[in-house]
Amino acid sequence: MSLIENIIRPDIRALAAYHVPDSTGFVKLDAMENPYTLPEDLRRELGCRLADVAMNRYPVPSYTALKAKICGRLGVPAGFDVVLGNGSDELISIISIACAKPGAKVLAPVPGFVMYAMSAQFAGLEFIGVPLKADFTLDKTAMLAAIARHKPAITYLAYPNNPTGTLFDAGDMAEILHAVGNAGIVIVDEAYQPFAQASFMSRLSEFGNLIVMRTVSKLGLAGIRLGYMAASSALLSEFDKVRPPYNINVLTQTAAEFLLEHTDILDAQAAALREERAKLVSALSALPGVEVFPSAANFLLIRVQTAGRNGSNVFAGLLERKVLIKNVGKMHALLENCLRVTVSTPEENKLFLDALAASLAS
Repeated sequence: MSLIENIIRPDIRALAAYHVPDSTGFVKLDAMENPYTLPEDLRRELGCRLADVAMNRYPVPSYTALKAKICGRLGVPAGFDVVLGNGSDELISIISIACAKPGAKVLAPVPGFVMYAMSAQFAGLEFIGVPLKADFTLDKTAMLAAIARHKPAITYLAYPNNPTGTLFDAGDMAEILHAVGNAGIVIVDEAYQPFAQASFMSRLSEFGNLIVMRTVSKLGLAGIRLGYMAASSALLSEFDKVRPPYNINVLTQTAAEFLLEHTDILDAQAAALREERAKLVSALSALPGVEVFPSAANFLLIRVQTAGRNGSNVFAGLLERKVLIKNVGKMHALLENCLRVTVSTPEENKLFLDALAASLAS
């Protein structure tokens, strides 16, 4: 046997690495990023703040000031704290590692965020996917049956869901939280909360097994890689044992503290993107052969199927025209011929619409 075969787990060898395509020269609409930058005066002030950072020193691992600003500015209820992660990906990994008892299971609706299943696998947990309904709404009956059968240690509910954009029914989610009870935790992933304007954060005191997880990436700060999760102090103290002690670097910490003093700018950008989302829905709905699904996020899921055209060849046509979106058609059977596009500026949205119309016609 080779060295790799001797030391690397077979299931890891069988995996393909997470692929991020090169977007150089493309209109980049594949990663749900906020297209807007900060105003020039704020960029200059941020530059001055960053210049004063002591990069020769390790971060103070308690992150007290940053956590206080997150709690105060981003709606964490009084009496609750947060644990920080290098993006929500690290938080998902922390949860998986902390809960990886022998035989423990992770449950989530599918199609959903791929890292739920991947982090479960990395930690040696069994992942159970419960298919959504054909319209991408939550199949509550199937979820409750799966909970009763598998008794998952971890249940994920993305609110709204990626890649579908669906905002699940809050009543259904509350039933799931009650059904899981003390047998497990339920993570409500609110990565796209600025665009949904709906949240379970205010309900933390109602459910002892609830964790609300968010990221500042979709708010316009994807480059600094910062996620946070709020829950009871008892849960957070256990997850904090697994968190690497210096997981948030000093540049991210300083940038986040500064930007949280200017959430009005980020909120205005989110409002502008919500307006553009409505316009994009209207324009896409007018195109023949394009089905647009309701979205509460900063992206839209569309299904393309017309004479001689399907999701894959339309995606290829967009690439030829230097527009990069996400082809999700092979992620799950429910997503056949589906494409996901980030809502962007009016200019970039027009470039996408023109390229899509040309791809449909070619």
